[in-house]
Amino acid sequence: MRKRMGYRDWRWLALWWHHFFLLWTTTDGQTRYSIPEELKQGSVAGNIAKDLGLSLSDIFDRKLRVASEAGDQFFSVDAGKGELLVNDRIDREALCGQSPSCVLPLQIFLENPLNLYRLEVEIKDINDNSPKFHTKEMSLKIAETAAVGTRFSLESAEDLDVGGNSVRSYTLTRNDCFTLKMKEVEDGKSVPELVLEKHLDREKKAVHQLLLTALDGGNPVMSGTSQITVTVLDVNDNFPVFEKNMYKVSLHENSAKGHFVIRIAATDADEGPNGEVEFSFGSRTSDSVLSIFEIKPLTGEIYLKGDLDYEKNSSFKIEITAKDKGVPEMQSHCRLQVDVIDVNDNMPEIVLTSEPQPVREDAPSGTVVALLNARDADSGNNSKVTLQLPKGSPFTLKPSFSNNYALVTSGSLDRERFSEYNIEITATDSGSPPLSSKKNIPVTIIDVNDNAPAFTQKSYNVYLKENGVPGSILYSVSASDLDSGENAKISYSILDSKVQDVSVSSYVYINSDNGSIYSMHSFDYEKLKVFQIQVQAKDQGSPSLSSNATVNVFILDQNDNAPAVIYPSSAAMGSLSHQRMPRSAKAGHLVTKVTAVDADSGHNAWISYRLAEATDTSLFTVSLYTGEVRTKRAVSEQDDSSQRMLIEIKDDGEPVQSSTVTVSILLEDGLHEPILDLRHKVSEPSKKTGRITLYLILSLASVSVLSLVTFLILAVKCIRNSSSSGSCCMRRSDCDDYKNPNRNLQIQLNTDGPIKYVEVLGGDMMSQSQSFRSCMSPMSEYSDFTLIKPSSTTDFKEVISVLDASLPDSTWTFESQQVSR
Repeated sequence: MRKRMGYRDWRWLALWWHHFFLLWTTTDGQTRYSIPEELKQGSVAGNIAKDLGLSLSDIFDRKLRVASEAGDQFFSVDAGKGELLVNDRIDREALCGQSPSCVLPLQIFLENPLNLYRLEVEIKDINDNSPKFHTKEMSLKIAETAAVGTRFSLESAEDLDVGGNSVRSYTLTRNDCFTLKMKEVEDGKSVPELVLEKHLDREKKAVHQLLLTALDGGNPVMSGTSQITVTVLDVNDNFPVFEKNMYKVSLHENSAKGHFVIRIAATDADEGPNGEVEFSFGSRTSDSVLSIFEIKPLTGEIYLKGDLDYEKNSSFKIEITAKDKGVPEMQSHCRLQVDVIDVNDNMPEIVLTSEPQPVREDAPSGTVVALLNARDADSGNNSKVTLQLPKGSPFTLKPSFSNNYALVTSGSLDRERFSEYNIEITATDSGSPPLSSKKNIPVTIIDVNDNAPAFTQKSYNVYLKENGVPGSILYSVSASDLDSGENAKISYSILDSKVQDVSVSSYVYINSDNGSIYSMHSFDYEKLKVFQIQVQAKDQGSPSLSSNATVNVFILDQNDNAPAVIYPSSAAMGSLSHQRMPRSAKAGHLVTKVTAVDADSGHNAWISYRLAEATDTSLFTVSLYTGEVRTKRAVSEQDDSSQRMLIEIKDDGEPVQSSTVTVSILLEDGLHEPILDLRHKVSEPSKKTGRITLYLILSLASVSVLSLVTFLILAVKCIRNSSSSGSCCMRRSDCDDYKNPNRNLQIQLNTDGPIKYVEVLGGDMMSQSQSFRSCMSPMSEYSDFTLIKPSSTTDFKEVISVLDASLPDSTWTFESQQVSR
């Protein structure tokens, strides 16, 4: 059953249609004019009749009227020409202050029929104000101990003009101690700072007079000055230090008087009065700020003592000064920003019309993430909502229709940096005062395989003892992948390479899951000292990515080689060594020398000698480190003519490796020792001792000079002869009497071991005709060698057969020649 429409319903419907047609006839286009400020009265701002499509008769007949929303009637209409005229002086600074945009809204009324037009007149700034300092004279007190480079904040000038006509630069009169630099502050502004360029000396100059000039950017340029007086004082050396350089606080417009705003904190490292800090507002603080805020000097607490008015000031930037009580007093500055929050009864609201979708990190710009709608329960300007995203966000809002927006990507995404974004969208209405609300939209980023595995190190050093157990773990490498899921799963492998012409896979293998490297067999330091493994880490992404790392394996020597005897040569081959010694030998006589080498390296190759057994232990002694066998006492007639010694040779390894050598010594009569006879003769007293001593000194000097010249000649000849062979040899001169050589032996040893010297041994102990030649490669890093008399009883090549590849990487050549004289 249909309900009949009543009287009230018809009345409401008629009222609705009336307002609809009224709005249809009163809303029209909007016209905007731009004029500079300070125009003369009667200047034309624009032709209203032409721009609004009116005839001149309409202006008169329909009683055109101009009304200003600002209240002051700055404009009038010339009914005869239809032009908008300037009716009064317009001062942009008085109307709009420091606002970058200054627009005067005008309303044009017409009757019969009633029409309403809205005009806007933009007032453009002209350079009619010069920069001004709050104080014409500024005073600074600076201690003479102030460090070079110290900055002192100066009062910045203010210019009522805006844009390019505002303050642009500062200059300072030329002086020896100070320069001027600018410091960037918030909102892109800068303030001047006085920089100390040279140490101050109060005794030379106690007061510095400087002139600070501020210049604007107008044409012509206008300026303002302030006199700076710098007083140099002693000796307070610490400034008060604020906890923050910038404090920010927000207050509601309806906050009551006495409301606590914030507490400014500063400390001074000095003691006593020099460390007591008092707070105050900066010297350039305006009267409007002083009438609203007050600061407690001792505590730094700031209270509200006046009324806030959002329409007049929505934000205050206040300079706070902290001074100590030292002599001279030191001061620091910080800034306080007080933002005034206006009041409104309905906050804007953000509603998601679709749930946010996950986004691949390689998604192109413009990919839609979510759809949303902004609305406000208020009406008019209070319902007009503006949305804003935080700066630096890789997303943007794309408007659609009727306050609907699409949240889309606007930059590159990286899941490894941000796997999820919590996008904060701020909605602000256009009311007076405006209100705002925020909504967080979570967006998940889907991983893409764009990161290769990364090892913890580019190269690894592994130290492995030789003779290890095959199958033991050498090392575990580790790599990580910033991706996730399958893209982060890593498998390890060893790249094929050669080690001593053998594939590295014959030496080691790797666990593909955890990166553990295992040995395939034990290693011998004397055969292999170091090798490299190239390990590859590969992820499971599509396409897969990989990276490589180098594992350097160093084989550590173990004491697995016993010392090998190389002299006496017969003892080196396992037989008994026979030596002869005169019975006339005295204590300290060199009988023979045992020489051995060890194929190991380091401490494992350090050799020591010990007399283990002897026919007569009181007769002989063995040097611990050289192996020299000497007499402990003179030989007596009661000593047996045949002596036998067992010498033990040990290395310094752990466990100790040792070998022994048996030396048989035959004591004979009648063997002559020229050295002992010479000593005996020298020791005999003579009547001509002084003259003989002089002759001996001259002889020694002559022989030394001759020997030096001979050595230099031989060295030059050796260098010339060896330039093509790469080795340098020093030999005794071959005499014409050297004939019928019965032995010519060359030995070449290549090793990386720790041998520091080699003894060339051969020939009979008592032989009077020997020839020695010792050659050493110039590429060798070893320089010590010892030559002793050779023995003729043993083939030296058989001695060297006990050595292996562990001897030094030097090339040694030994020649032993024996001829009959």
